[in-house]
Amino acid sequence: MIQTIRSQALALIAEITAQPKPTYTIDGQSVAWADYLERLQKTVDWCDRQIADAEPVEIVSQAR
Repeated sequence: MIQTIRSQALALIAEITAQPKPTYTIDGQSVAWADYLERLQKTVDWCDRQIADAEPVEIVSQAR
């Protein structure tokens, strides 16, 4: 599930950076593409942390 969210967010990032659009306001609603891109990147970062946390961890210790 997290891999899917990450893949979709990366696809959207690729799509909106391939043809960047300006921030604009229409009928009182503002569309800020830079903010949208930042939120998508934060989603990818969150997914990366979740994936890393789910991976097994090996602890190596040595007795003295």
